[in-house]
Amino acid sequence: MPRAKTVVPGLARRKKVMRRARGFVGGRSRLYQSAVEAVLRAGRYAYRDRRVKKRDFRRLWIARINAAARLNGLNYSTFMNGLKRAQVEIDRKLLADLAVHDAQAFARIAEVARTAGD
Repeated sequence: MPRAKTVVPGLARRKKVMRRARGFVGGRSRLYQSAVEAVLRAGRYAYRDRRVKKRDFRRLWIARINAAARLNGLNYSTFMNGLKRAQVEIDRKLLADLAVHDAQAFARIAEVARTAGD
């Protein structure tokens, strides 16, 4: 009996890798072994950076809130402490958006934080 070759599953596996490598530069999108390495590496970076993205955005929001709070005579820590004491539960994403797009609303929130912090 002849040896059964796994043509169909193997071809499907290779096609899957090559489909994922589409758009890569040079041999990484055309040569199977290079494509496998590139796809695995890309997957590792994608997995890691889904977590890093959350950290980066939080850092950005904090920087924006701090800048806006300083324009209103507070620093970040006293601003956030004042909000916590005033029991204002607005997340950093929303506060940063207000700081950028609606300075007057942020100023009112800063006033609430200032009065609660004293």
